[in-house]
Amino acid sequence: MEEAQVKLLDFSQAFDVSLLDQVITTAYNPTHPSRNDANTILMALQANADMWTRSDAILEQSKEMMSRYFALSLLEDAVRTRWKILPSEQREGIKNYIVTKVIEMSSTPLDPQTKPFVGKLNLTLITVLKQEWPHNWPTFISDLVGSSKTSELLCENNMKILCLLSEEVFEFGKEDMTSQKCKVMKESLNEEFSSVYQLCEFILTHSKKESLLVVTLNTLQRFLTWIPLGFIFQTNLIHTLLDNFFPVPAFRSSALQCLTEIATLTDLEPQYDTLFQSLYMKFLARLGEFLPINGGWWVGERTDAELAFIRHLSLFFCGFFKAHLKTLETPSHSVSLLTGLEYLVRISEVPDNEIFKICLDYWHLLAADLYESENKGAPVPQPLQIGGAGFQRKMQYQKILSGVRMVMISRMAKPEEVLIVEDENGDVVRETTKDTELLAQYKTMKECLVYLTHLNYDDTETIMLQKLSMQVDGTQWSWNNLNTLCWGIGSISGAMNEEEEKRFLVTVIKDLLGLCEKKRGKDNKAIVASNIMYVVGQYPRFLKQHWKFLKTVVNKLFEFMHEVHPGVQDMACDTFLKIAQKCKRKFVTLQAGETNPFIVELVDTLPQIISDLEPHQVQAFYESVGTLLSDRGQAVTINRVQLLQRLMNLPNRSWKMILDNANQGVESLMQPETIKEVIKILKSNSRVCATVGPLYIHQLKEIFLDMLNIYKVYSERISEAVKQGGKIATRHALTRSMRTVKQEVLKLLSVFIEMSDAPDCGPVDIATGFLPPVLDPILGDYKRNVAEARDAEVLGLFTVVIKKLKNHVEAEVPRIMDAVFEVTLQMITTNFEDFPDHRVKFFGFLRAVNLHCFASLFQLPAEHQRYVVDSVVWAMKHTGRDISETGLDILFELLQNVSTTPAVAQGFYQQFLLALIRDVLAVLTDRLHKSGFKMHATLLRTMFHLVKQEQVTVPLFDPATQPPGQTNVGFLTEHVSSLLLTSFPNLTSTQVKPFVAGLFDINIDLPTFKTHLRNFLIELTEFNVEDNKQLFEEEQQAQAAQQMAQRSAVPGMVKPSEIQGEMDDDL
Repeated sequence: MEEAQVKLLDFSQAFDVSLLDQVITTAYNPTHPSRNDANTILMALQANADMWTRSDAILEQSKEMMSRYFALSLLEDAVRTRWKILPSEQREGIKNYIVTKVIEMSSTPLDPQTKPFVGKLNLTLITVLKQEWPHNWPTFISDLVGSSKTSELLCENNMKILCLLSEEVFEFGKEDMTSQKCKVMKESLNEEFSSVYQLCEFILTHSKKESLLVVTLNTLQRFLTWIPLGFIFQTNLIHTLLDNFFPVPAFRSSALQCLTEIATLTDLEPQYDTLFQSLYMKFLARLGEFLPINGGWWVGERTDAELAFIRHLSLFFCGFFKAHLKTLETPSHSVSLLTGLEYLVRISEVPDNEIFKICLDYWHLLAADLYESENKGAPVPQPLQIGGAGFQRKMQYQKILSGVRMVMISRMAKPEEVLIVEDENGDVVRETTKDTELLAQYKTMKECLVYLTHLNYDDTETIMLQKLSMQVDGTQWSWNNLNTLCWGIGSISGAMNEEEEKRFLVTVIKDLLGLCEKKRGKDNKAIVASNIMYVVGQYPRFLKQHWKFLKTVVNKLFEFMHEVHPGVQDMACDTFLKIAQKCKRKFVTLQAGETNPFIVELVDTLPQIISDLEPHQVQAFYESVGTLLSDRGQAVTINRVQLLQRLMNLPNRSWKMILDNANQGVESLMQPETIKEVIKILKSNSRVCATVGPLYIHQLKEIFLDMLNIYKVYSERISEAVKQGGKIATRHALTRSMRTVKQEVLKLLSVFIEMSDAPDCGPVDIATGFLPPVLDPILGDYKRNVAEARDAEVLGLFTVVIKKLKNHVEAEVPRIMDAVFEVTLQMITTNFEDFPDHRVKFFGFLRAVNLHCFASLFQLPAEHQRYVVDSVVWAMKHTGRDISETGLDILFELLQNVSTTPAVAQGFYQQFLLALIRDVLAVLTDRLHKSGFKMHATLLRTMFHLVKQEQVTVPLFDPATQPPGQTNVGFLTEHVSSLLLTSFPNLTSTQVKPFVAGLFDINIDLPTFKTHLRNFLIELTEFNVEDNKQLFEEEQQAQAAQQMAQRSAVPGMVKPSEIQGEMDDDL
């Protein structure tokens, strides 16, 4: 294989195509022993900058299709990345060769194996076009149209090329072409479209070749999104599509896609409304001829082709109604409008989830629109006369909306709270993985059903209760029917007033509890139990208003905690936690008919309640009770300290027993069972601490010093094990268990400091009384241990310490930095992979110091200050997105802090600013850090503007090496220009000069600055489409934030579990 590589890379002799065929055949043979070597050769060939010159020989002589694909990829890559630096004769040669090859191969009938290759050839031609057309190849469109008239086979491929060109210019252009290039190509295509349209019209009128007609329709579909409206509405195009192609099965889907593009045109002048009305009416008439709305076609199995047609039909109706619903809300079109919507309801019932999601998107939009119209009193275009009476706008859709409610309830997706599912074998099991796509669908369905409930609560209630009664009497009993119904019931929480909710839920909960008693069989009971828990967990408002129901439900949850069916106990614990979070006031105050608050009884019976739970479930239960104890409202009169002590009685007894045994002999702490028990106790304490808040100080006092002693013991044993057995000792089971104990101690301390607050334990109390005993054992152990035995949680702990205590701990920062900074940096800078937890927490720690104890950074030795800056630069160059973005954030915050601290600013700028500009430019242009583009732009704009606005008063250069009168702006302009020209040989000074000048322009805002950078990046390396999507990420995030704000304004739209805080009014 080595000889083959040498021979293939030898440009002094003719290229051995047969040898390349052998290498590629080997590389694609998964069982060949030399496959890896062959792949290495192919990578070497791809890396060679001149290998594209062999493409024509390979394409002409190779007998292997994969070799020909390989040659095309070489050629395409050269066009994309090297075109601007190729001599003009080579560019012309490539262009002529590709055109000749396309014409040659597409002029004869293609077999199934060759078709994909011609498609790849077409894409290569498009890559050339993006470089050459229209400025260097102005006759391309006319040449293509002219050649299409010579042969139907050639014409068919030419239509595919036009289709690809349209997609590149109008759909993908902004991601891999400069904005100016995009604009020029769009203008050129528009100017020359008349000849293209005449070609399409000629084909549709005269050709009898089915494949050519289908390709032409598909190409026309791409054009319809951007062509001048005259080609659509002032020609016979719509008539041709509706009368000649839509009724014919072979062309139906393609014609329908064209009609869909027309139907979804928006932002047009009002005079087009009548044209769209006419299009809709004619379409409905044509559709009814072969697909009546009440025909038997909707029932039974469907072929793939039928499903594809239904999908396209759903896209047409949804697209038309989104764009032009208001134009049909008139008396003369109301019947046809409802007919079309009824079609869409029938389509929504088709058992295909992809089709359903298309319909769901529109039903969500319609329901939101009607809700907004009703609640804002939006005017209706004109009164609607349906059935001889005037109605509100939503009344026109009453029958349709009822059908939609039925579909939504019958097909409701599973919410994330439900842990019990039916697997592919029909067994009821605990869910092991989350289906994120299904969860997104549930969110949309929930929102849609909430809107529908607001529009007519009575109808929603009637449908749900009818379906529930059929579950109770068994006429429609099935796991799926009960699940979707209960998921629907849970999803509309908050969408009705309290009286309606009370009436509805009393019936629902009673029926479900009765069904649980009535059903036999473990699986049946598990399904019913799952639905009960889900429903009650979604209605905290109802439970808060009805203590007896709340108490009954909670006691039922305690029963479920003894049910060993997979998932039931987990879901019972999760549901109890949700109820505790939203109804905690009810448990800690005295309720009517009770002698004590419920929490008193709960703490007393806790051992019996948790007796059958697994350790992680017990910890969840402790978290729930801690949530109840966190209520500090004025109405709460219980002794919270005493109840906390009683709650922690079981773990404290176990803790005392372990310590008593340790006092007899420390070796007892080395027993595996003892270590497991210590871990469980610490985890339960952490869960309670995280929920009960500052009150936990009373429990921590009981175990604090003993916990630190246990930490020391395990630290010493681990160090001793490493000393005796080397680094491998850190992998032994006992050592790993002891490290887990240390990590849990650190997590508990972190949680406590995070939750600490006055008056129980304010920042001063923590900094003076709690922190000093912690520093010596934890910092000393971390610094002297081997890298493999250092716990990342130490970094996490001191990150929390600095964030929470801020200036109260500033004096200790140099000591903390001395213990953790250099040793951690040595661990994480060896490569980008080892110690991932340490690197994430290290930069989180560094960021906290920069934000909250900035002054302490300049109390460090000068060498350590450089370490800090170097580590930030190293972070932003990291290939992991979270690390690189944290590094960018730290650098931005560091620059902000420096700019507001005159005592250190100029020294910092002189020492670091020039290098930082180079480093940010490096990550901006390296293709690996696109996700950080927004911050790259922000940093560059900040640093260049600092220089331009003369906030940097010290020279960024050595005055001895520069001419007299040199300024920072002049020097930086020359330096950056030289850097770019040296790093990227394909650039010219005419490209670099305006780019660098734009960096200094203080009159442009950040969005304009980002566009300036985007255009340069695209021009710089001719990036692929997939490389540039993240350059537009900020705009996508802003849109998502706006959508969340709109959701929050609708009652019931946000789930109870997503609402921050408890729901009591008297807190």
